[in-house]
Amino acid sequence: MSDTPTHGPRCAALIGPYGSGKSALFDALLAAAGHPVRRSGNGRAHVPGTEMRIAQTNYLGDPWTLLDCPGSIELGYVPSCALAIADIAVIVVEPDPARAAMAGPSLRLVEEAGIPALVFINKLDALSGAVRDSVAALQEHARRRLLLRQVPWREGDQIVGYVDLISERAWRWREGAASELAPFPEAMRGREAEARAALSEALADADDALLEAIVEDRTPDAASLYRPLHAEEAAGHADAVLLGAAEHAAGVRRLWKALRHDTPEVAETAARIGIEPGGEPMAQVFRTVQAGHAGRLSHVRLWRGAVKDGGMLGGQRIGGIWRFPGGEAAKAAEGVAGDVVALGRLEAAATGDTLGADRLPFPAPPVPTYALAIEPEDRKDEVKLAAALARLQEEDPALTVEQVAETGETVLHGQGEQHLRAALDKLSASIRLDTHRPRVPFRETIRRQVRQHARLKRQTGGHGQFADVTLEVAPRPRGAGFSFVDKIVGGAIPRKFIPACGEAAEETARKGPLGNPVVDIEVTLVDGGFHSVDSSDMAFATATRMAMQEALAKADPIVLEPVEHVAVLVPSGFTPAAQRLLTGRRGQILGYAEAADRPGWDEVEAMVPAAELHDLILELRGQTLGLGTFRHRFDHLAESRSRQG
Repeated sequence: MSDTPTHGPRCAALIGPYGSGKSALFDALLAAAGHPVRRSGNGRAHVPGTEMRIAQTNYLGDPWTLLDCPGSIELGYVPSCALAIADIAVIVVEPDPARAAMAGPSLRLVEEAGIPALVFINKLDALSGAVRDSVAALQEHARRRLLLRQVPWREGDQIVGYVDLISERAWRWREGAASELAPFPEAMRGREAEARAALSEALADADDALLEAIVEDRTPDAASLYRPLHAEEAAGHADAVLLGAAEHAAGVRRLWKALRHDTPEVAETAARIGIEPGGEPMAQVFRTVQAGHAGRLSHVRLWRGAVKDGGMLGGQRIGGIWRFPGGEAAKAAEGVAGDVVALGRLEAAATGDTLGADRLPFPAPPVPTYALAIEPEDRKDEVKLAAALARLQEEDPALTVEQVAETGETVLHGQGEQHLRAALDKLSASIRLDTHRPRVPFRETIRRQVRQHARLKRQTGGHGQFADVTLEVAPRPRGAGFSFVDKIVGGAIPRKFIPACGEAAEETARKGPLGNPVVDIEVTLVDGGFHSVDSSDMAFATATRMAMQEALAKADPIVLEPVEHVAVLVPSGFTPAAQRLLTGRRGQILGYAEAADRPGWDEVEAMVPAAELHDLILELRGQTLGLGTFRHRFDHLAESRSRQG
């Protein structure tokens, strides 16, 4: 291979659904570039399938960074971050049309990021039907046009290679090695001509010269097809579809060549996201890790300029630079525009930050769908846990920590069971933890009005305690909250003691007879009595609490539970299953419609009690090939069917 680069450093992100073979393709690309496969995890123990892998290599002299992103839907924020700084995406999918919906989230991420992409149909040796059926199934979940660039070459029931539709050359695969150019298989003439004509017609919409050739019944040459294909890819209007089987190194070098020709330079990518040329060095943090002895590392893409170890970037001094040749972390002296490097000791830098310029756009973390309450087995570890959670959130902004005052719980929110399990495994390395389902913040209210009298009269030597109050406690409309009304006339209770009565009434309502905060009530102070010597704020507060406790117990108390407005997103074929799932969880279906920004997906809306949402995401994904998700927000309180608070 040539050692003379013709391009600057470029970055490709490998994304796609779990099981599509991204990691096998990542390893095969490195092997084709001459690197033995290593799985070190970039300076720390790699958690298989849950973290991004980064490797740098050279192919035909050109420097590359490859990002291998996890495929689980629960870890979808990782590829979002990778796409924010990559020049191109490789969407790795399976050939089975029945599993095409699983590629939908990846196709959508690329479209939202506005990044050029190639689609690599992997595991082609397992294809039993026509590849055009696979592409058609994928197209149902994509807004960009998917343009098949190759057709498989079959001998009997076995796929032995492919024919390139632009060059019209045939390549025979060789196990674990580069494909070899072969004579064109005559049996494929008709299929190849049909597929090439379809590609030509699709590209003619964007190229007048090609359209003219087709109208005049002239066979377009390779350049006439490649020119509009490259333009459509660069504009984000179309994605070329390539074929291969990474486990056998089939189609891997052809993918490398497509990447070389179709991947923008860093300056082009920088311009696409709004970065002006020239000026001081500029980088964006797309990942933060705690790397053992190396400490806290900020993984960045350098958009502009160069940085050196010990130099300044964004007002902070760089304490070490690391590259990842072949996937191994190695110290470096500097980084240049286009490089992906890890920078040490940037304590003020967080994932998504732009260093050296105004903040660039960066994807926001997804809305949490699953939560667990956590606590250390040893209460002495509470401070240690708080620090560990802060580090964990730095590494994974898709995790959020909530201190729930009402329940006293520390709740860890994320995208699902696997997401939280990976996080808890990291925490458990240093702290022994207990986990449980978070408590639902139930409320109470009353259903009838009660008039209650209470008198406090105590004599313990010296000044005694005396207070006499009569309260009316009545229900208010749902959502109206707590209200205290003073209707004392004629000086039955001196004005100076009335604030103490109001405060005591509100305080008592924080825990009702069923053990929950009481809401939507009106407490009216209607009468009372006092002693000129023995009355005090404390006495009237005590008498009010006595009256409130008795009144609430007599006023037909009920438990209220929070009800959430839930919007479930699923591929349209799973809409009936989603509706059954929601109604089975006491949900009231409000309706459903096609999702505005997701071809082939529906959004089902419902009102669902919060108590039913804890493991909804687990069952939903279990019934939708792992694809379903939902978002929710509090809507109202409703009478609970259970009297447990």
